[in-house]
Amino acid sequence: MTARRWTVTLVMLVVGAVWAYPFLWTISAAFKTQQGMFTGGASLMPDLWSFENFERAWVNAGFSRFFANTVLYTVSSTLIELVKSALCGYVIARYRFPGRDFLHKMIIATLFVPVASIIVPQFVLIEQLGLLNTRAGVILAMSGAAGALYVLLFIGFFSSVPDELFEAAKMDGAGFLRTFSLILPLAKPVIAVVVIFQFIANWNEFNIPLVFTLGQPELQNLAVGMLSFQGEHVTDWTGFAAGMTISFAPMLIIFLFFQKYFVRGLAGATKG
Repeated sequence: MTARRWTVTLVMLVVGAVWAYPFLWTISAAFKTQQGMFTGGASLMPDLWSFENFERAWVNAGFSRFFANTVLYTVSSTLIELVKSALCGYVIARYRFPGRDFLHKMIIATLFVPVASIIVPQFVLIEQLGLLNTRAGVILAMSGAAGALYVLLFIGFFSSVPDELFEAAKMDGAGFLRTFSLILPLAKPVIAVVVIFQFIANWNEFNIPLVFTLGQPELQNLAVGMLSFQGEHVTDWTGFAAGMTISFAPMLIIFLFFQKYFVRGLAGATKG
């Protein structure tokens, strides 16, 4: 190994350690006592291991309820966003209709619109539908908050699929939905990218679950539930660390499950 490669490797290790340290320290703090967290400094090893933080977070802070809400919101809105984006990308990539190019440009334009800027019209719409302070309202709002990037990824993928596959499906008498269902499994890399991005975004969503459930705090998710550790005069930092550990564990599992498709999806969907 050359000196240049040794240098690059060393720099990357240092950067990786700096990036991972706060993450590892949070996990470590979840197993420390309150006193041990403040006296332990930057140490990653607890002086006295404590599992009471997780019990306090799960039971006392209501994380069991927040966790169930988060799973429901995240899985439902991710599935809705996946189907919506795939269908939209499929239609724009494979069909020619009046206004198609304009619609494509409008989708690209929405990439520059901050998601937070649409929360007010979303709130008005959900309220008029009678879904305010309901789980259905939160799911609907979260599944409509973003998606232009996912549509563009699917457009890129479906545009690269050989026309012969669509012609063969048409000759076999397959209609629109049947053809779509036959071609969609080929988009596993793109599906993985959408699932990872949308799952992480929805799992960490704070504004929508907070604003749309102000009248029903029991409907809030983990991100909003973190406020349970903050009292009027004191903050339960070790309980907060345990809650953070509970919160980001599922995201790691999702990423590890889909990671083999991740890079392929980004590369394949942006070709052409």
